[in-house]
Amino acid sequence: MPTAKKRTRTYDPARTRAAVLAQFGNVREAVATLTPEQLALPTRLGDWTVRELVAHIGGALSAIGRFLDRPEPGKQDAAVLDWPFATAVNADAIGASAHVLTERNPDLVGYLGAIERDFTERLAAHPGTRLMDTTAGAMPLADYLVTRAAELCVHTDDLNAAVPGLDIPYDRQALAAATRLLADALAVKAPGGSTEVRIPPYAVVQCVEGPRHTRGTPPNVVETDPLTWLRLATGRTSWQNAVGEAKVRASGERADLGGLLPIMS
Repeated sequence: MPTAKKRTRTYDPARTRAAVLAQFGNVREAVATLTPEQLALPTRLGDWTVRELVAHIGGALSAIGRFLDRPEPGKQDAAVLDWPFATAVNADAIGASAHVLTERNPDLVGYLGAIERDFTERLAAHPGTRLMDTTAGAMPLADYLVTRAAELCVHTDDLNAAVPGLDIPYDRQALAAATRLLADALAVKAPGGSTEVRIPPYAVVQCVEGPRHTRGTPPNVVETDPLTWLRLATGRTSWQNAVGEAKVRASGERADLGGLLPIMS
């Protein structure tokens, strides 16, 4: 698993908190409109139905409360960029948890509303520097909130894909944080400066070993939109399909990122 030895980007804790709350609110409002038939629809996430996906989204945010209930770790041993690489290790536990949460919470709207209230109250009582013992390691609350923005944006896309006509909006700051986190994770996975990956308007990163670009137009350029990037980074779409559908523009001999994706699953 690649290790992020240092933090390469900073996030405004207050803006991240507001973004997570806004995106969770977007999801909660959309779920309130879903019929039992829509909640029973399949998703692109294995055997999960829409109902199980919604239960998982709630659990992803309520994890903050569970971590805050644990004793505070003595020191930090993980950073925000460690999280994308830790998700695969916890995949089985995540799947089992979604099924349990679904059974325990038949009233999904009430379930999400209670989580939203608890989230707001707990964050008001804790500074962003408070260390938490998360599944990716001990990291500050402010860092973990960035991962929640990514989780919410990725699963918002999953919900929109699963339910015809559903069009849950994205909070701009949440989508920006998700895009930047997963772009930076690519740079950790494939360090170097030969290829420039552009995801306007949110992120530009240098990656892949080879001659470092310093001036003028880079010889190797990849450009795509934020949602396509999230899908590529999480395996929701393949590099070949994205390029074939003109969702990705790639030029240069080191611009093929197919062997580096997905970053997380």
